[in-house]
Amino acid sequence: MVKRYSDLYLDARRALLPSYGQEQAGFVARQLLCAASGKSQEAILANRDKFAGESVCDTMESWTLRAVAGEPLAYILGQWEFYGMTLEVTSHVLIPRDDTMAVAELAVRQTLMLEHDPRVLDLCTGSGCIGLAIANQVKDVRVTLADISREALAVAKKNTVAHKLTGRVSCVQMDVTQTAPAFLGQFDLIVSNPPYVTSGEMLELEPSVRNFEPALALDGGGDGLDFYRAIVEHFKDSLKPGGFFCFEFGMGQGNDVCRILKEAGFQILEVKKDYSEIDRAVLAQKIREEEMHRGEQENSL
Repeated sequence: MVKRYSDLYLDARRALLPSYGQEQAGFVARQLLCAASGKSQEAILANRDKFAGESVCDTMESWTLRAVAGEPLAYILGQWEFYGMTLEVTSHVLIPRDDTMAVAELAVRQTLMLEHDPRVLDLCTGSGCIGLAIANQVKDVRVTLADISREALAVAKKNTVAHKLTGRVSCVQMDVTQTAPAFLGQFDLIVSNPPYVTSGEMLELEPSVRNFEPALALDGGGDGLDFYRAIVEHFKDSLKPGGFFCFEFGMGQGNDVCRILKEAGFQILEVKKDYSEIDRAVLAQKIREEEMHRGEQENSL
């Protein structure tokens, strides 16, 4: 059954109201209608009294039902915006969030300060959002995207191709809980937004996350810190002397993540807050051996 654009919007908004509330229901309904019709909001307003095609009506009905069931908008649309890029997302990868802008900004800024042709490794890359943001902003960087999930890497590869970055970005399947492969070589900076939700918190996640986003990318173990310990242990030798680790972490985990880094011989350079003024990311530098020895000698005097 065909409907006017205005009716498609109002029907979707009405169905979404109980789950989303008035303001959010209107936003989601607009986003769905724009994507289903391939029209901008302005074009839909201009054509609100015209009838949409049958395929647009069928798509809106299907997508609205998915949204009512709690499926995140990004998965329904199949894409999401991050750091000025439109990225493909599927249920095999986390949806890029504003929280992750903090670690992306830290990593981009530090990479811009590195010497000619720097190398960056993005561990637990998911959609590739952080590594691709770095590659998109720093024109001479070489980036390796790594993830244990084949399905996630397939998404990262599609995003790499879509943004014409295949000349400087490669994708590798890798388990960060194992010793770093020798073929990787060394990097100037290693960045990661690893799983950091505690096992207890996994049971309390809101349904849109718990039921739709990949547990593999969320569960950080009993205290949420398993992957920080593993990455620091297995990949610190994959950093060049004076190289950098850049991590995102969960609310309240900053002190523990900084402690893990310090105990492994890293100097904390900056802890960055997200848009909600919550500590969200850290930049740390590998202390050179000669500096460590000098510090040990000074402490022994």
